[in-house]
Order: sequence, then C-alpha cells, then structure tokens
Amino acid sequence: MASSSPSSPPAPAVPVVKPKPFLLTPSQGEAARTLLAYVGSLPLKGADAQLLAAVVTIRAARSGVGNLTGQDLRSLRLADPEGAVTSFAALGWQGQEALLGEDLVTPVGVVVPDLAGRPGSRLPFGKVMRSRVSGWTIRTLSAKPVKKTSTAARLAALFLAAHGPADEHGTLPAHLPDDCRAALPELLAKGFLQELDGDRYLLSEAVRHLSGVRPPSDTPAGTSDEPDAEQLSWDEWKDRASVALRRHVEAVESCAECSLSTARVSEAFMRTAVPAQFEEKVRRAHSAWEVKFPDQGPAAAEFAAEFRAAHGHGPSVKQFCRAMGWGKMSRELRMYVIRRLIADGWLMNTDPVPWTLRPGRAARAGTSGTRTAAVRPR
Repeated sequence: MASSSPSSPPAPAVPVVKPKPFLLTPSQGEAARTLLAYVGSLPLKGADAQLLAAVVTIRAARSGVGNLTGQDLRSLRLADPEGAVTSFAALGWQGQEALLGEDLVTPVGVVVPDLAGRPGSRLPFGKVMRSRVSGWTIRTLSAKPVKKTSTAARLAALFLAAHGPADEHGTLPAHLPDDCRAALPELLAKGFLQELDGDRYLLSEAVRHLSGVRPPSDTPAGTSDEPDAEQLSWDEWKDRASVALRRHVEAVESCAECSLSTARVSEAFMRTAVPAQFEEKVRRAHSAWEVKFPDQGPAAAEFAAEFRAAHGHGPSVKQFCRAMGWGKMSRELRMYVIRRLIADGWLMNTDPVPWTLRPGRAARAGTSGTRTAAVRPR
C-alpha cells in the first residue's frame, strides 16, 4: 500500500534574471582597446591625468577637438584636477586651461593634434563607433561597483572591461598603468572583479555586459557591427544635437541607477511632441487626488532635487509619481499633476526634453509659492 505521508512542498521558483545586453560589438571592443592603448602611450604620470585623457580622447577621436565642461571635469572626482589639466600642455594639447575656470556649463574645446582628422590618425573612428565607445566609457565609469572607487581603480576598470572576456578569465593587459595595478584589490573588494589571481582576473556577473570580448555564442555568424536603421537614426540624432543636449542624453543613457535600454531612451528623446489635451474626467480625477494628497509641492521639489543629485538627470513623469507614493494613476493624470506642480512653481522642466524635472522657483525661494490657475485643455 502506498505511503500516506504528505509530500514535500514544491521548492519556490527562482526568478530568472535576464542578463544585460552587451554595450559593445566585437569591433567596438577592439576600438575601446585601441583607445586605451593610445592613452597608455601618452607620457602622462598619474591616474588623474590618464583618466581625464581617456575622456578627452574619445570625444576628440573624429575631429581632433574634445568638448568638455567644468562640470564634466568635476564629475570625474579627480584627486588633483588642476594637475591633470595642466599636464596636457606637455603633450601639445590646447585650450584645456579653460576647464579650471568658474564657468561649469560652457563647453571647452580641447585640441588634440594627433587626432585632427588627417590621414593616419591614431584613432580612425566612424560616427557610430565613436558614439558607442564613448557611451561604454561613461557607463563603465558610472557602474555601481566602480563609481565610488579611486581614480586609479576607475581607470583600471576601463582597461579590464575592454580586455576581459565576458565568461572566461582574462590576462591583465601589458600596458595597464602601474597605479591601476596597485588599485586592483579595490575592484575585487567592490565586486567589479569576481576573481583576481596574479595576472589573471574574471569580471563579475554584474559587469559582464561591459566586456569588450563577447563569448562566441553571443556573436552569431554574419552579424554586422553596423547598427540597424533605427539605431543609426539615433546616433545621427545625437550627432545633430547641441553640446548641452548631448551631455544630458549621455547622463540618462549612462545612469547606473536607472539602467534604461537604448531603445527606451532614444524613443523618449526622438518622439514628436504632441500638445496634451486633458478631458474633464482628468481634472475631476486631479481634484480627488488633491484631497487625498494635499500640499505636495515642497515634498515634490525636495524629491526632484535628491533624484537629480543621485542620478545626474531628472526623473521621468512616471518615475516621479511612483516614487512619491501617489498610487496607481493613469498616464493623463500623472501628466496633469506634474503640469500643476510646474504651474504652481514647485517644479520646472525643459519641455519637451525628457528627464529634465527639477525644483522650481517656489522651492528655490523657500516660499509656499503662489497658486496659479489650473492647467486648461488646449
């Protein structure tokens, strides 16, 4: 007779975590290694100067002029930014001194004569190649296991990600700067590296997508490194954008906190703005919302400021409403709520550019603001 003892309960299902897509194709990975080899060949001393040189170089790869702002320099958190900037003079680079001024927002063109676009340029990158490698550089430097480490560790992360296979042990590149070698235990402790044994290392699963060497199974035969028409149009769109807008786009694309896909970011920036039309039911829903969530202006402004400080860009409308704990809302109601907060002076944005929400005049003035008329349908 069969046993009547109860069977064991089924084991809980283990959630499947989908790996992040690789940022670089095989040839783009090779381009990243070429970039770092060039930086490593420059007669610069110290990780501060070398990391700054890597950022300038990839931006100057096509035209010979790399545009940076004082804020870009500050965001690198160099131990000695003045020393790094002034060290470029010995290379024959020009214009970098303006980065040390009080103006943090005006782009400064740093001239790199070796990359002036003439035949035989050290870094013969096309538009798409330069854009992809530049994005990879930003994403690697802002990855969670890296962004709070020393300058030498962050520079080492670029070298190890570019040269390291995604799923196998890699060998430390011969031209890895000495300061970077000394900082490798820091990357191991922070979780950027899963293993470190002498000259052998293994990237952690969390940063596998940053690898410049894909496993063969992720590179099907006949796969082209050229992007499809949609991706190409996105790169062309960015090439046509102003310096300030492109800097904002890169901040959103590289945000390790949001981890947004390229498709999500490009669709948001490239969509045609359509004037919002709010029906009477949306205004009634807003009246009910105000009763449930009164006087949200100060808290909204405070959250916008904290989000921008942590992410380097503003929240989307959906991110904002969810984080504020306002419950389930229709897309139209979310937009209407934000419009009212903007009208009341608690928030402001650069419409129609996405991810630009920030504290408004009422918040900056430290007052309760003057309530304005409701946003009316157009």
